[in-house]
Amino acid sequence: MNIVIFGANGPTGRQATAQAMAEGHTVTAVTRRPDAFPVRGPLLHVVDADVHDAGAVEGAVAGQDAVISTLGVPFGRTPVTVYSVGISHITQAMARHDVTRLACVTSTSISGQESPDDGFLFRKVLEPAIVRFVGRTVYEDMRRSEQIVRGSDCDWTIVRPAGLFDAAAVSDYQLAAGPRLPGRFTSRADLADALLRQVVDGRHPRAVVEVRTTEGAPTILDVIRKEAFGGKKAKAQ
Repeated sequence: MNIVIFGANGPTGRQATAQAMAEGHTVTAVTRRPDAFPVRGPLLHVVDADVHDAGAVEGAVAGQDAVISTLGVPFGRTPVTVYSVGISHITQAMARHDVTRLACVTSTSISGQESPDDGFLFRKVLEPAIVRFVGRTVYEDMRRSEQIVRGSDCDWTIVRPAGLFDAAAVSDYQLAAGPRLPGRFTSRADLADALLRQVVDGRHPRAVVEVRTTEGAPTILDVIRKEAFGGKKAKAQ
C-alpha cells in the first residue's frame, strides 16, 4: 500500500512512518524540514511541503492509496490553523485524486465527555484548565478540523488519544468507538499503530475512535515533570 503521512516529522508521525515501512508499505513522509527527518529506508519518500500550501498537499496525495494525518503543534496563545487548513487541503486533494481512506488524529479532550475513571481534581480542575486555557487555541482548531473531516466524502476515521507519552513498542492497547474510554494516557507507538490499522485494515470507517494505553502508562506527575519542567513545550502529537 502507498501511504502518505502528514506531520511525519512529529513524534507520532515518525512512529507511523517506521511502523508502516516495517509492514512493507511505501511511505511518503511530508514535512517542512526534510533535512531533519531521522527515519530512513528503501520504502520511504520524503517530501518537503507545508499543509498550508494546497498545491504541495495535492502533489503529495496524488498516487496514494491512503492518508494519515498526525499534524500537531505546541500549545500557545496564538491562533492555530494547521489542523483545519491542513485537513481541508488534504480532503480536497483526496477528492480530486480519488483517494478514499483517511485516518487523522485529534484528542479525547475535545469529546465533551468525562472519563469514567477520573477523580474530581482531574475532571473538574486539571483537564478544564488544559482545554480552556493552556491548549485552547489548539483544541479549537481540532474541533474545526473534525467538522471538515465529517463533512467530507472520504472514508475517514478520527482517532482520539489521551495524554501522549513515548514508549518503546506497541502494547495491547484499547481502541473503541462510542463513549469515552477509561484511562488518561496513550503511547505514541500505540497511536501510530491504531492509525495504521484504520487505513490498512479498513477498521471503523466514518467513525470516531478512542485509543488508550493500559500497560506502562505514566502517572500525571510523571507527565507534568517531563512536559512542564523539562524545558520543552507540550505538543499535541
